[in-house]
Amino acid sequence: MSALAMQSDIVAGSQTADIETSRPFFSVRDVHAYYGESYIVQGVSLDIRKGEILALLGRNGAGKTSTLRTIARTDDPQLRQGEIWLDGKPIHAMKSYEAARAGIQLVPEDRRIIQGLTVEENLALAKVAPGNGWSLEQIYESFPRLAERRTQEGVTLSGGEQQMLAIARALARDLKLLLLDEPYEGLAPVIVHEIERILHSIKPLGITTVIVEQNAVAALKLADRAVILDTGEVVFAGTAKEVLDNSELRHEYLAI
Repeated sequence: MSALAMQSDIVAGSQTADIETSRPFFSVRDVHAYYGESYIVQGVSLDIRKGEILALLGRNGAGKTSTLRTIARTDDPQLRQGEIWLDGKPIHAMKSYEAARAGIQLVPEDRRIIQGLTVEENLALAKVAPGNGWSLEQIYESFPRLAERRTQEGVTLSGGEQQMLAIARALARDLKLLLLDEPYEGLAPVIVHEIERILHSIKPLGITTVIVEQNAVAALKLADRAVILDTGEVVFAGTAKEVLDNSELRHEYLAI
């Protein structure tokens, strides 16, 4: 092969790699979802690249949690139109357990720690699902507080420790997309910083995160990009810095 031909192949290969890396890892396309006849998620679209953290923001009632639940394919709200894609796989036709097996893990606001089980039993139960999640050793290395309390009943942990357990339980499964609903609510700043440290540490592993949080400034400082919802519709999509730098936008849609 001539040097010119080799160079052409290298350039073509580089262009292909650029196209691959520019493709969104996770996409929501014109999603419409309902609670009964109540129209909640109204044509939401968003794209996230692998390893990014997206802050999904808006006032109370804007449709943030409903959008997360729709992505996770919970029974409510009901998806009636639109597509959801993760790593080339169509998620929109899946049930919630199928979406979880595909790598989508929702950490809800109430955390749903299983009563009567210790920290370690909660984690071991999560690992029953098929897939290659984190080992207990990896989890305890990243969450030393949980290692110290491995034999303690999960529901007796502090709020911050329960949030760590809920995130660790997601990591124990085959995780590609982490959905966090109000992870900072009621937590002391030191615990918030600890959760932020964990979320930063999993970025290089290719784990993609969507965070819904009323503490918008904290979420924006953590995130790469931001989407703002208002009455179930996207009113802004861009970088987190753009929102932090735009006081009018924050005042109009986030009341900050």
